[in-house]
Parts: sequence; C-alpha cells; structure tokens
Amino acid sequence: MDREQENQYIYDEVTKFADKVLDGIDPQKVQVSFQLEKLRPRMMELAMELSTTSEDIFIRYMDTASTVSLNVEKKFQSTMGNMNSYGDPMWTEQF
Repeated sequence: MDREQENQYIYDEVTKFADKVLDGIDPQKVQVSFQLEKLRPRMMELAMELSTTSEDIFIRYMDTASTVSLNVEKKFQSTMGNMNSYGDPMWTEQF
C-alpha cells in the first residue's frame, strides 16, 4: 500500500469509527478535545498497525479530510456552476 492509499485507509477507518462513537453528538456544540478523545483508541490502533505514531495518524487523517472536503466543494461548485450566470434574481437586485 502506497502513502496515498494508506492515507485513504486512515481516513476511511477513522471516519467509520467516528460514525459509531460520535453518533448523536453535534460537532458544533461539543468540544474538539472531547471528540478527539473518543477517536484516540482507533487512531492508536492504526498507529500500531502502520508502525507510526498516533500524532502522524491524526495529521494524515486531517490532511486527507481537508482534501476530501475540498473535492466535495469543487464537485458541488462544478455541478451548481455560477448561479449568477443562470440569472439568479437576487444577484440583479444587489445593484
């Protein structure tokens, strides 16, 4: 498994674990430190499995999550396009 595949594996595994242990928790209302504590066991398992540190797992997870988020936003923008070019009525009222 190359580095990119490992990063995707880390992201998938932590996300899957988060879906279980953080189910019903509003991430906007719960402190990040609490959320990280809940994810720590899986990150430590991954660190042992991949012979690295839990800090490295966290950094790689966050980097991959940022990339995934950016790709989702790009896909959304390409799907929606520039609303102004489609005659968004709110746009013309601004001037």
